[in-house]
Amino acid sequence: MGNIQQLNRVAFEFGTFTVYWYGIIIGAGLLLGWILATKESKRQGLPNDTFSDLLLWAIPISIVSARIYYVLFEWEYYSENLGDIIAIWEGGIAIHGAIIGGALTAWFFAKKKGLSFWQLADIAAPSLILGQAIGRWGNFMNQEAHGGKVTRDFLENLNLPDIIINQMYIDGTYYHPTFLYESLWNILGFTLLIVARRIVPLKKGELFLGYIMWYSFGRFFIEGLRTDSLMLTTNLRVAQVISLIFFIAAVLLIWYRRRKACGKVR
Repeated sequence: MGNIQQLNRVAFEFGTFTVYWYGIIIGAGLLLGWILATKESKRQGLPNDTFSDLLLWAIPISIVSARIYYVLFEWEYYSENLGDIIAIWEGGIAIHGAIIGGALTAWFFAKKKGLSFWQLADIAAPSLILGQAIGRWGNFMNQEAHGGKVTRDFLENLNLPDIIINQMYIDGTYYHPTFLYESLWNILGFTLLIVARRIVPLKKGELFLGYIMWYSFGRFFIEGLRTDSLMLTTNLRVAQVISLIFFIAAVLLIWYRRRKACGKVR
């Protein structure tokens, strides 16, 4: 056990300026998502700079909303440490907060530009889940977002490479690589969304709602394995509650919009 070496979460340093792998990985996810969305928006006849303009607003707003979301559910701590609220570099953002902030930004952007929000959301859906799949590897580098205790034998039986097994060895204990479970789930979701966009006759907005359903379903169960969840009560995890709400809302929206299109809702 003494020979186990964890990966350094610092990528490189320039004097007092430190660059972490977490930031590089998140940035890579954003870049790939932007490339994918821009390519698809061009294919659908939207202006070339549509997603460049959208992301100029969506990225900072999503980061702020992800932080606000986290702080609100950890208010017992932050109410007594107000100076730490802006210390986002110390960690503490939530994907659900980012999704909410990003969706609201896209809605206002679409209204201002005279575009369809649902079209933008459908184009962005594969990019979002791909970015989330990549971003979880930032958690891997930080040795966070892991699950409960397991044995090395358990991890080896999953046929994981040593680099992952060793990184899951934290303070003398091995843990569930829940970052990996969610990343793989999201990669599968990304693949299904790309295929569905090409061959499934979906109505506008349903690809995005499918993304919400897929991500929420997986997150609900994976969250149950994690040890660092935001909690509503002693046993009630925030992410599970929000995932359930998102899933049900997406299902109801698809049902309502299809019935409305058939003239069954007045």
